[in-house]
Amino acid sequence: LPASMYTEIQRERPDGGNILTHPDYTDGNPDLIKPKKLLNPVKASKSHQELHRELLLNHKRGLGVESKPELQRVLEHRRRDLIIKQKKEEEEAKKLQSPFEKELLKRHQRLDQLEKEQEKQEDHAPEFIKVKENLRRTSTVTGDEKAA
Repeated sequence: LPASMYTEIQRERPDGGNILTHPDYTDGNPDLIKPKKLLNPVKASKSHQELHRELLLNHKRGLGVESKPELQRVLEHRRRDLIIKQKKEEEEAKKLQSPFEKELLKRHQRLDQLEKEQEKQEDHAPEFIKVKENLRRTSTVTGDEKAA
């Protein structure tokens, strides 16, 4: 039964039943506005057209797609040189520290190390010693305040 329905539909549509091949607006009515194909904004852009033109020219010349334009290569080379130069200047600035700055840095590192060692020692001390030290600090502060 379903096969017979299909054959009836085929008889009604001699064009094979493809609806998309014959749109509705081609009936010849002059009052209807016929739709225009939309422009692709990517293909309409100047940069896309220039890039496409450059690719076509490179293809005609036999250049590979991987090769970059000369201007781009030069700019990348300059950028790379500038970055290398900046890194070298930073390294030289670190090397040219004055002896005073070096000595300050050493002392700062020694003080940090001493503070870490004191914290470790305080962690291992019994609780009553910690409380006693805190009492001494408060008593000396109050005694200094009375004298002033």
